[in-house]
Amino acid sequence: VAEAGGSGGRAALRAETERLLSRRDVVVVDAGNELKSFRYELYCLSKHAGTPHCLVWCPGGAPRSDRPPLEPPDGRHRWDWPLFSAPEDPTEPLPLREIRAALFERRPPPPNKSTRSQPLQAAAFLHQLDRLTQDVVAALMAAQRDGVQPGQPVPLAVEGLGQESQGRLRLSRPVSLAELSRLRRQFLSYAKMHPGEGGENLPQLGSMFLQYLSSNLQ
Repeated sequence: VAEAGGSGGRAALRAETERLLSRRDVVVVDAGNELKSFRYELYCLSKHAGTPHCLVWCPGGAPRSDRPPLEPPDGRHRWDWPLFSAPEDPTEPLPLREIRAALFERRPPPPNKSTRSQPLQAAAFLHQLDRLTQDVVAALMAAQRDGVQPGQPVPLAVEGLGQESQGRLRLSRPVSLAELSRLRRQFLSYAKMHPGEGGENLPQLGSMFLQYLSSNLQ
């Protein structure tokens, strides 16, 4: 699956991947996965489809000004596991036996339970996440009104965000409230469909929301 051009390229890539995923076919997504947040989305799609996945990291290559910087995969995260590294020397073979075993001899991760069966504390946590994402959107709109220019770090003094997330987001262009609200709803839908992902760690999910915005606002 190759990435489509334009500002909706990553969304189109995600939709095409979801359309092609099945338990019978092998789908190779070779674009858009520099960002941890997008690799997480792909993991959720494969989990929802009931099929295993793996990640093949191809090191090397020069950075591109039109692409976001690479967030290196980490095999300790379930969305980056199993992780295989392609050899830098093209004459060396890929670990094909291990890749095949990961795709065809491994059970897929179990699907998440329906959000309807979650306890009350999970519903309360989703309410907190809803409020946090609302506050992030409001802070982004306020920063634009205050004159933050594209490419500058956006100050995000939002309760619930971890300290490491402050000022991490940079907008490459002006963004409307309608677009931010649409992306917020999409992110919350993922969180509700996959309540086990990220646990109930509000700062971690807040950081993932910022990454989700960054990956969809190119």
